[in-house]
Amino acid sequence: MSHEQASYLELLARGAATEAYDRPVLLARASGAGPEALAELEEAKQLALRVRAELEGRRRREAELSALFETAHDLAGLRDLDAVLRAIVQRARSLLGTEVAYLSLNDPVAGDTYMRVTEGSVSARFQQVRLGMGEGLGGLVAQTARPYVTDDYFDDDRFRHTRTIDTAVRDEGLVAILGVPLTLGSQVIGVLFAADRRARVFEHGQVALLGSFAAHAAVAIDTANLLAETRSALAELERANDIIREHSAVIERASEVHDRLTELVLHGGGVHDVADAVSEALGGTVEFTEEPPGPAHLAGGHAVRDGDKWIAAVSAGGEVFGALVLRGQPELDPVDQRTLERAALVTSLLLLARRSAGEAEQRVRGELLDDLLDAPDRDRRLLRERAARLRTDVDSPHVVLAARIDRAGAGGRSELAAALLMALGYPC
Repeated sequence: MSHEQASYLELLARGAATEAYDRPVLLARASGAGPEALAELEEAKQLALRVRAELEGRRRREAELSALFETAHDLAGLRDLDAVLRAIVQRARSLLGTEVAYLSLNDPVAGDTYMRVTEGSVSARFQQVRLGMGEGLGGLVAQTARPYVTDDYFDDDRFRHTRTIDTAVRDEGLVAILGVPLTLGSQVIGVLFAADRRARVFEHGQVALLGSFAAHAAVAIDTANLLAETRSALAELERANDIIREHSAVIERASEVHDRLTELVLHGGGVHDVADAVSEALGGTVEFTEEPPGPAHLAGGHAVRDGDKWIAAVSAGGEVFGALVLRGQPELDPVDQRTLERAALVTSLLLLARRSAGEAEQRVRGELLDDLLDAPDRDRRLLRERAARLRTDVDSPHVVLAARIDRAGAGGRSELAAALLMALGYPC
């Protein structure tokens, strides 16, 4: 190996520029080397240049793969969809060294692909363009799921040019465009683009590089979408749980009120006891009023809002006894409304029971008086026991009052007897 040939190894070792490989041939020619020696040097030069090109290509591919892996790693760490899309176009622009990069997403409903994110774009018209399937370079990529590249878009008749798309591309000033599909399985979800405002030939390696990056980008987009859907579902679930907890608390409170009202009925509670129990449960003030509610408040047994209060009619069998009035709670949910309505029903039952008991006691007093006056031969012991149950001592002196009644029958006599007992100071 001559000294001049060895110099090519030195040039390769230090990564010299292409122009430096002409120097050994020039020096040999200047020193008077013969044709054979010059031919050997020229052959060595061409071989060295091929080795240099191969080494340069490998270094470039290594750098591209390294950048691709770093980009995929960065994308995997992103969770927000907008951040993922921005990172994709920024890295695409950086990987290919283009002036502009952009990304469109397919719209299954509209049947087209629309611009979603741009990097390096200056045209508002371009940033809002939509491409029908098969229209322009991007529409063709979205339709066929194959990459397309052009070094001069407007002179390329492979694409279906439309006024809208061409106007947007011209407004942005783009000339050379590369588009690759974003795919998930067999489904195209969008298109990733890299473009320049000057004529440029995208090499096969660059097309493959952007295609590989698009594969990672599609997975990142899908992951971000799934995370967004998961977060949305979790938020909906949390809201549903809050509603369930709230309703459970209301239902539990209503159940407690129901048990308490039942206990009041069984143990002889009164109307005011019912009002107190409901006041405590609903967090307001409930009062019973004998004033009958207006027609607007007789809503088929339902509680009705009237300004800042709620009114539930207390009625039974078409007869109105009054109303329960709740103050201090302008808003009631349906369960609390039913609680107030149930309390009104219990109140009506208590009032009916009290009235029935009073009528029964009056009837029994009238019957006792009849037996005392009309049946003197009856068993005195039994009469004393009946009188004791009515808190009456028949052995004490009594005054007998006689009166004529206009209405015949036992009912009239019983009413008169009861009135006389009350006049004499006996409770009825």
